Amino acid sequence: MMATIKIKQVRSRIKCPKDQKRTLDALGLKKMNRVVEHEATPAILGMVEKVKHLVSVEE
Repeated sequence: MMATIKIKQVRSRIKCPKDQKRTLDALGLKKMNRVVEHEATPAILGMVEKVKHLVSVEE
């Protein structure tokens, strides 16, 4: 069992490149201030890294 992380969208997706919007969608973040929980897998961490300027992460 891996650690879970909480990811919260803290900045707007407006004016972001399409690939970043797609990454937010894949993480389950559709609106501002939404929080989702995911396993801390390399794939998820890579997605978070791609949109790190839009989200905040809690362990």
